[in-house]
Amino acid sequence: MQAIDATISARIMAVLDSVPDPEIPAVSVTDLGIVRGLRDTPPTVLVTPTYTGCPATLAIEASIRCALDEAGFQYVGIETVLAPAWSTDWISDRGRARLLDYGIAPPPRGSGANRLRSDDLVTCPRCGSHHTQEVSRFGSTPCKALWRCQTCLEPFDRFKCH
Repeated sequence: MQAIDATISARIMAVLDSVPDPEIPAVSVTDLGIVRGLRDTPPTVLVTPTYTGCPATLAIEASIRCALDEAGFQYVGIETVLAPAWSTDWISDRGRARLLDYGIAPPPRGSGANRLRSDDLVTCPRCGSHHTQEVSRFGSTPCKALWRCQTCLEPFDRFKCH
């Protein structure tokens, strides 16, 4: 079994950086912060789903497995870690920018500590207006809510804060 040194760790993270999220293909699993890191013994990728019961969990693991195998890392395992629970604060700056470019309003940093329905301003990813309103707590996937911009009148998803 091969150990994970700094060079191999960087190569594995580069591979994981190319694995898209199955529900939001504009961001990678590392952008969303669901890859928590690597364990050296035995070599393992640690993954935390955005919430317990996320229907994309198996698809994410399969995509990571396929990418690792194609890159020659068949000996690297994948382990789901549920505690501590994933937080939207783990979304990287690049991930937040990619969500916005894709038309999804990312949550602000520190939002995990806020209550579920906060008074945070939500920026429309289409026109940048803060004149927005929540239409439904349920968006296109369970981790998003449906919002509408009252300036440009476009609907958009907002990543739920947790």
